[in-house]
Amino acid sequence: MVPAEVVIPFEGFELPGELSIPPGGWGTVLFAHGSGSSRRSPRNQFVARTFREHGIGTVLFDLLTEAEEEQEQFTGHLRFDIDLLAQRLIGATRWFRQENPGAPIGYFGSSTGGGAALVAEAQSDIPIHAIVSRGGRPDLAGPALSKVKAPTLLIVGGEDTAVIQMNRQAFEKLTCPKELRLVPGATHLFEEAGALEQVAEMAAGWVELHFKAP
Repeated sequence: MVPAEVVIPFEGFELPGELSIPPGGWGTVLFAHGSGSSRRSPRNQFVARTFREHGIGTVLFDLLTEAEEEQEQFTGHLRFDIDLLAQRLIGATRWFRQENPGAPIGYFGSSTGGGAALVAEAQSDIPIHAIVSRGGRPDLAGPALSKVKAPTLLIVGGEDTAVIQMNRQAFEKLTCPKELRLVPGATHLFEEAGALEQVAEMAAGWVELHFKAP
């Protein structure tokens, strides 16, 4: 299935995205990419294909406008603006819910997008059924961590020492159903042979489990 190009409306601007919902799917996952990335991130695209193979729909979209991306190349001031990224994710969630009422919704965040996904869930007025963070910065969610309700899976490379510590600290503050899993031998970008495949299967299994749960 080839994803459909979509435009997500916000007040005063739009963000481009890709939407793909398999027939009879269990629900849909919205992706929050990391700093300096986009909806075309090869790693997130790979994970998204695995989700769809499991019957889970996907929405990948740019968190920043073209003008913001151009500014970001010189200033880097937005990539760690977790509140801004979370508000973009909440806006995309509301758009998706209007277009597709009733289906379970999940979040998949990578790098700073992991923190944004947790903040968005804590603030969202739309129920989120599952969250997965890949090599994420959940620590950047700050006080929102204790307010997260959705079952949350944190996946980190076994050799990504600094990020493991950040995830462990954040994990202790989460009060929702949660798991922290390490991928042995993997570094931050999961470039090692078979590492990203493990991430994708873990993520799809977690989301499928909690989408099916009562």
